[in-house]
Amino acid sequence: MTEKKMPTPAEIRAYRAGNAKMRERDIAANLGVSEAALVAAEVGISATRIDADPNRLLARAPEFGTVMALSRNESAVHEKIGVYENIEIGEKTSLTLGENIDLRIFNWVWAHAFAVTKTDGETVRRSLQYFDKSGEAIHKVHLRPESNVEAYEAFVADHRLEDQGQEFAAQPFAKLASGRTEGFNVEELRDHWSRMTDTHEFFGMLRKLDIDRRAAVRNVGRDYAWRLADGMADEFFRKAVDAEVNLMCFVANRGIVQIHTGPLYNVAPMGPWLNVMDPTFHLHLRADHIAEAWAVRKPTKDGHVTSIEAYDRNGEMIIQFFGKRKEGSVEMAEWRTLVEGLSTTDAAAAA
Repeated sequence: MTEKKMPTPAEIRAYRAGNAKMRERDIAANLGVSEAALVAAEVGISATRIDADPNRLLARAPEFGTVMALSRNESAVHEKIGVYENIEIGEKTSLTLGENIDLRIFNWVWAHAFAVTKTDGETVRRSLQYFDKSGEAIHKVHLRPESNVEAYEAFVADHRLEDQGQEFAAQPFAKLASGRTEGFNVEELRDHWSRMTDTHEFFGMLRKLDIDRRAAVRNVGRDYAWRLADGMADEFFRKAVDAEVNLMCFVANRGIVQIHTGPLYNVAPMGPWLNVMDPTFHLHLRADHIAEAWAVRKPTKDGHVTSIEAYDRNGEMIIQFFGKRKEGSVEMAEWRTLVEGLSTTDAAAAA
């Protein structure tokens, strides 16, 4: 078998020019390249390679003022407008705990970065774009009209790399083992689940028992998890808007978790996408990618905590929701009522 010839940077630019209205992720898929390769092809034209260390970004991002922070996976795009603030820098993981920009960052995953400038007539759009070693997008920072352009340009100048090549060599990202999907002791799982006192113990429990997350949810029993009806996204968003409930919306990829906290107001379906278009929060969700959605109860010292987890056909988490809750407080009754009132499947009743 001969190895497939990858398009050159010039060929990538030519294809983009001929498909100007196509989404970048779709262009990359059509060309068989990563999204980072698309950006790299513009180096020296509209893009500049910069240092990819997220801690260097966090150290200077507050200077940019109000920006739009974007994190996504294959099925959900999470956008927050605000300021990078309340930052905690660590060696392996770092955090921002701002009122609007709330992030959990896994530093070792960030491998490539670019500063990108796009001009459309008199409009100039500036962004910082970060990718993992395979070229998958991790996080993007988009400047807004009120952002501090001088601080942004100083950051780019200070972190510009010597290597300004247009080629991008993607490296495979090995999928981490997620645990057993069968052959485990359900009673042992239920025993450990029942003895949790904090939701953060959940991941450690799964690692200790060597059980895949979705498999655990599927098998633990209906008192702890029940499957929601197919097409639950429309019902959930409608009821969340009607109830004006304060919720937390998590979207993650390998390198980051981005969180929104607050009510939802304006939900607009468009084709396969469910879109939230609120003042400081935009969400774009491919509802048709949701293969399974579950309501999940986890015990804590303050009573059980209820979440919604949506998975794609490969068992990957697309999106997760909780009710807003401070540590040490009981779960909001209105959130619990909303989740427990969602339509379920016959399969859930038999689980």
